[in-house]
Amino acid sequence: MNLIKLLRNYLRLLRPRQWTKNLAVFAAITFGGNLFNFPISQKVFLGFFIFCGLSSAIYIINDIFDIKKDRLHPFKKFRPLAQGNISIIAAGILALLLGLFSLIFSFLIDPAFFIITLGYLLLQLSYTAFLKQLMIIDILALAAGYILRVYAGEIVSGSHISAWLLLTTISLSLFLVVGKRKSELTLLRSFTISQVSATRKTLSHYSESLLDVYASIFATSTFISYALFTFLENPKGPALSSEFLPVTIVIFLQKKWLMLTIIPVVYGLMRYLQDIYEKHEGESPERVIFSDKQLLAALIIWTILVIGIIYL
Repeated sequence: MNLIKLLRNYLRLLRPRQWTKNLAVFAAITFGGNLFNFPISQKVFLGFFIFCGLSSAIYIINDIFDIKKDRLHPFKKFRPLAQGNISIIAAGILALLLGLFSLIFSFLIDPAFFIITLGYLLLQLSYTAFLKQLMIIDILALAAGYILRVYAGEIVSGSHISAWLLLTTISLSLFLVVGKRKSELTLLRSFTISQVSATRKTLSHYSESLLDVYASIFATSTFISYALFTFLENPKGPALSSEFLPVTIVIFLQKKWLMLTIIPVVYGLMRYLQDIYEKHEGESPERVIFSDKQLLAALIIWTILVIGIIYL
């Protein structure tokens, strides 16, 4: 029983639920039309698992750095290191092994992919060490982690992503990070300024009204960027005659099918904002997605539509 409990604590230390963030590496291959090309998709899957190992190593290092602060946090105090269920030495060895093997395998896949993973590692380590103490820079650094995942997927798959999809990724990343900060600030509302600063220094410099403005800006830019991306992409639809239909309708039905995916995207953005402002969630985006059935349904519908439109 003790062994099972220990293994469970190690699994919690790795934070497998947050591996969903690494699905961003599939963006390029999915929209590039090569998702079912086995040799290419196999490399992307390997890249996904490499990022899972690398991100888990970073989470462990972050927990080691923040062990004292986590003990003051209403949620993070239940993490294995904060509770003392796993020793710092054991956690450090595991993080070192995960990081080392992830970098080795990334180099074996592609040297350019290795550079991206190394850059991701250095960025996250810098964030853990000092960037998260800098207002605004902490938001940009976290968002950059999502963007590097997308670029890593582009490099390992050889599929090009459009500028509008990249802008969508940037906007969505910033939106999620701002939502995370907003929820963290809400959770610590009952704390004094000194307590908030002790838990996370930058939070004491963000006001709720400022984060509201940030959330509004990046939610809007996400919608606009994605809408333009779907309009400018040209997945081939069925051949239709313009004899009985207006030319504009025919063009839309033939080349603008991706615009249908705007519907679940808009719903998802609105639902996520509702979770942040009314349910005071958002500190952990993956927790929100898996706990909100309607938001999860919108994500599934969006995925089915994208794959169906591009590949079927």
